[in-house]
Amino acid sequence: MSTTERRQQPCDHTKSRPTLRRGSEGPPVRQAQCYLNYATTGDDLVQDGVFGPVTEAAARRFQRCAGITVDGVIGAQTWSFLTYWANSAEYVC
Repeated sequence: MSTTERRQQPCDHTKSRPTLRRGSEGPPVRQAQCYLNYATTGDDLVQDGVFGPVTEAAARRFQRCAGITVDGVIGAQTWSFLTYWANSAEYVC
């Protein structure tokens, strides 16, 4: 995805940032999936709003690349880093 494409397709599913983990569902999960797609290279996650094993693996990969706690849970620290990297011209990994 080019920088231009990244800027033209913002993630705007919700402003809510609850703690997400496997089994979570809804617009906040869709938001996290969108951010993970914009923050990392590789196959795009399906933005289906279901936090399953594929989203958890993507969250863990992102956390490793960002140098933060790797637990597969998207909490306050991960949201902060995701927001930054999803809106950056670069990828975290």
